[in-house]
Amino acid sequence: MTDDAKRGSEIGRPDPWHTLRSLTAARIGLGRAGGSLPTRPLLEFQLAHARARDAVLHELDAAALAQSLTSPSDDIFQLHSAAGDRAAFIARPDCGRILDDTSRKLLEKRTAAITPYDCAFIVADGLSACAIEHHAAGLLAAIFEKLAGDDWRLAPLSIVRQGRVAIGDEIGALLQARMTVLLIGERPGLSAPDSLGIYLTYDPLPGRSNAERNCISNIREPGGLSYARGAHKLAYLMRESRRRHLSGIDLKEQAAALDDAGSAENA
Repeated sequence: MTDDAKRGSEIGRPDPWHTLRSLTAARIGLGRAGGSLPTRPLLEFQLAHARARDAVLHELDAAALAQSLTSPSDDIFQLHSAAGDRAAFIARPDCGRILDDTSRKLLEKRTAAITPYDCAFIVADGLSACAIEHHAAGLLAAIFEKLAGDDWRLAPLSIVRQGRVAIGDEIGALLQARMTVLLIGERPGLSAPDSLGIYLTYDPLPGRSNAERNCISNIREPGGLSYARGAHKLAYLMRESRRRHLSGIDLKEQAAALDDAGSAENA
């Protein structure tokens, strides 16, 4: 069969990639126009790339965020890392892992807790402040509802601008918390510029490695892990961490699966 005949026989046939594309946000079966991408997929890629760049550069409005968040106490600490601005945060990851002097002194001067807190919740912009602005309030509300009745002694909530994951270790140590739960904007991808992650660390101290943390990733509605499922997984990890006095690679997430109604299937 000649090439022209082959092309003619394919006219009107269903696209074999259509069903697969409906199941994933990954870029598959894009086709080609000569040696290049067709115009539509190319423009969609450029738009996704622009959204990811915008998410990285976006500045968090910490004051507005504080008004929207559910907090375990009336106090919310508004903190800042040693990265003075977004440009420094991107160029100097090490500065995003420690508090600036003003924030450190604020926590040092606070009234010390009579007994250590069980957990300190921290919200940091990370590499996507958009993720925090879109999802932190809904996720925290789901988490605190899930923890209700479990006798958790929670520290005041902290909001950190220009913060990376490890900054939670310093905050947890200063607040005398047995563990920290840090909500942070994840590195934007070409299909998700506003994905939120959770990092749990038991016995937070500066110098902890990522192997000593548990991570729950890709929390966003719609398109990712739902708030209810994220809160369910976190509640399991927090209870086990408090019971076993550890976190990280030795603590596996084995929470019962939730059905579509949000109930544990094997409860």
